[in-house]
Amino acid sequence: MTTGLIPGGQPPDPRPTGARPPHQRRGPGDRAAQHVDDRPRSSVITARAAASFEPVGRSVATARSFVRDTLQGWGFADIVDDAVVLTSELVTNAVVHAGTQADLLCLRCEDGVRIEVSDRYPEREVPLQGAAVNMGSPDREGGRGLQLCAALAGRWGVEYTPTHKNVWFQLALPERPVGTRAAGPALPAELLPLADGRVRVAVVQIDRTAAISAWNEDAEELFGYAADQVTGKPLTDLAAWPHTPGTGTGIAEALRLSRWEGSYGIRDANGRVTPVYASHLRVRDTGGEPSTVCLLVRDHERAVLQTPLRAPAGDAAGSGDGQNADPFETFIGSPAPDDLDGLLQRTVERARDMLDGDSAFLLLATDDETELEVRASTGLPSARQRFARVPVEAGPGRYGSARMPAVHEDLSAIPGAVPLLNATGMRSVITVPLKVEGRLTGSLGVAAEAPSRYSNEEALRLQFAADRIALAVESARLGELERLRRGSLSFLVEASDLLAGTLDRDQTLALMAQMTVPTLATWCAVYTIADQASDPYLSYVLHEDEELIDGIKSLLSKIPPPDPVPTPGARVWGVPGETAHQAALRSSMRSLGLSGGPTHQVASAMGPTLAVASAVGGETVVLPLVARNRVIGMLTLGKPAEEHFRQEILELAEDLSRRAALALDNARLYSERTAISQSLQRSLLPPELPEIDGVEVEVIYRAAGEGNEVGGDFYDLFPISDGAYGFAIGDVCGTGPNAAAVTGLARHALRLLAREGLSGPAVLERLNSAILDEGARSRFLTLLYGEMRPQEDGSAELKVVCAGHPLPLRLRQDGTVEAAAEPQPLLGVMEDLELYEQTVTLDPGDVLLCVTDGVTERREGTRMLGDDGLADVLTTCTGLTAGAVAARIMRAVERFASDAPSDDMAILAMRVPEVHQD
Repeated sequence: MTTGLIPGGQPPDPRPTGARPPHQRRGPGDRAAQHVDDRPRSSVITARAAASFEPVGRSVATARSFVRDTLQGWGFADIVDDAVVLTSELVTNAVVHAGTQADLLCLRCEDGVRIEVSDRYPEREVPLQGAAVNMGSPDREGGRGLQLCAALAGRWGVEYTPTHKNVWFQLALPERPVGTRAAGPALPAELLPLADGRVRVAVVQIDRTAAISAWNEDAEELFGYAADQVTGKPLTDLAAWPHTPGTGTGIAEALRLSRWEGSYGIRDANGRVTPVYASHLRVRDTGGEPSTVCLLVRDHERAVLQTPLRAPAGDAAGSGDGQNADPFETFIGSPAPDDLDGLLQRTVERARDMLDGDSAFLLLATDDETELEVRASTGLPSARQRFARVPVEAGPGRYGSARMPAVHEDLSAIPGAVPLLNATGMRSVITVPLKVEGRLTGSLGVAAEAPSRYSNEEALRLQFAADRIALAVESARLGELERLRRGSLSFLVEASDLLAGTLDRDQTLALMAQMTVPTLATWCAVYTIADQASDPYLSYVLHEDEELIDGIKSLLSKIPPPDPVPTPGARVWGVPGETAHQAALRSSMRSLGLSGGPTHQVASAMGPTLAVASAVGGETVVLPLVARNRVIGMLTLGKPAEEHFRQEILELAEDLSRRAALALDNARLYSERTAISQSLQRSLLPPELPEIDGVEVEVIYRAAGEGNEVGGDFYDLFPISDGAYGFAIGDVCGTGPNAAAVTGLARHALRLLAREGLSGPAVLERLNSAILDEGARSRFLTLLYGEMRPQEDGSAELKVVCAGHPLPLRLRQDGTVEAAAEPQPLLGVMEDLELYEQTVTLDPGDVLLCVTDGVTERREGTRMLGDDGLADVLTTCTGLTAGAVAARIMRAVERFASDAPSDDMAILAMRVPEVHQD
């Protein structure tokens, strides 16, 4: 990969003559789109990054990471998700479908980013004259790359050369305002805002712990405290924050926001509250330490800090008389068009101020208008209520006033009329709908602690304000939803790659949890179900704070698991939160000496800490893991105390659970197959080798692959009669069940026939007939069989038959190596075999080495170890024990090539020890 900067210049047009022209997205009504000149505009290239990727599956994930890192390094985070999705499709086409190397080029220009993907497969169809370009159906497996380019990219095209095909797309950067941010008309002096003779702006800096770290002179003048009196103290000691009694101040949340603007009070040195208007900005120093800078003015001088209205230029003249200005829209100011949260929070604060309320809230409707989701509030426990959902339709405990404006003079007389305000102390409330083209998009409400606070006049004012802001809210919401969906697509692409990259069950469980925490949830638990008769088992738990994992695991292991319901979608599971809350409450009461005897035992049995209770105290949902029409587990996602899931996050989690379920079931099937194969493989090998007086024996067996296939190599050593032993080493053609059947037949038939007193050739001839009787299931077999009898003089007599197998090698004491048998026909091919046995005498110090072809056919490129290479290694083994000889041969075979062995290997070494005279 190479990257570099180019100081300037015009990029050459890389398209050859006849290249396909680029495409631009246009509106559906642009009928002349195919006839206009849409050649790429020239622009200065300011940076480029390039990389090449081999035609292997993992290159797609590597290419995505390369593009993501490159664009984030250039500061283009706004278009990263679109670029990653398009790159993934195009690189997949190159390395998977075309099967060639992919060359990736990223170009940074003044007006955007251009990304090019080239492959070495320049084949294309010749279009008919006048025929429209057909990019295929979206439902097809292939051809989606160009459809995505057309949908997501501002410009794209395909270029051909005799050796390459190049697909490129260009993404434009979002427009950012430059120059003047806001301006207002020139006004007469009598219309200008009032201020004191000297406007004082207090500058207060708050550190990470919410304590005051800087306090300027204007702050001393406004509030009467010297800097040394307040430095180090929490701002909450001085602030009088508008809130509902008993719900916390809420100022700590405002100080953690990137930007906040609004009204509150500061208690001065005399104990009086000074109303102030504040603008907060979260910053960080050169060392990365965050802090919040607070600018404060007296509330009647708020125009000094208040964000001005960004009005269209055409309205400037009309607003000069001050009669046409919308006070609510003036309050809202000019949040960024894509800052939905900022817009909503500003809206509720200004609505509360406009009607002099104690709290305000704003809910957004789901796409089907069946539920409302809390998105912003002030004066309420917002952390608890954020993303909470309530039904729209009327009924007991429902949010019945969502579609029409409503005024509730006293909520205590109508319990549950506005569920959001239950147990908050609010008595009177106004709610008005937000509608766009007659469709319900949300609801805005203002509440007060006093009853009968509002009338229809205030409801009309709030409805007018809601009508003015509804379109802007819906536009920002749709923009946020589009970004979420694009980010979700990128997330699912990477998740699918990770899940497809492993067949290990435990690793799949870990990946499922790590992909959800903290992206989708604060904590996660995975339950698995072995079979339909088994109960769910808690298999994996993860929390973003590792210190809480053991506590959550202990809590979940002591409560019944969720029911394995196959119905798709997320369902709320309140048991963990309720159990942890009750146990923590009992623990707290016990610590205060308020609990009785039985409570002690229950609390000590559960004993979750307050931290664990808080960690699982929010919304908990369960998603079924369904694969092949069977529930194989449940994915449980949770939030900390008082937090809820967004509907879009639950939909993304449902998509992930479907992919994870299939990956988990594949891992289960693979594990079962591997266990069966390994068990069968063990059954085809002797359980143990007999000890032979006067002969050292060592066997090494290495199965190739991942253990999920039964190999064809086998060995055996068994007693035949008094003082005689049979030995065999063989290789059945192929792998799998058929090879395993022939292997089992050969090993057991050898023992049975040899113990009947038959000679070596007779044993192999009868085994050959038995293999041929298997018919279509038969496999040919190479086999080295022999009988060994230790002699009184310390030597050993061997009678061997080598039926198509690599020849056994004899190592003499003087270091010479020779073949100990002659080759004869293999078994399982011809019916009539005429085999003969050869007699070999091993003198003290001699070694007989028998191997399968996985040893002699070990390859590195065009080189092969072969019989000669094996003999050279054996020559160096003079004087070694049988175990040392086998280990040295195996080590030499493994080091011959860098790749893992592709064939099974078996080594049988027999040595007659030297006779030592006393």
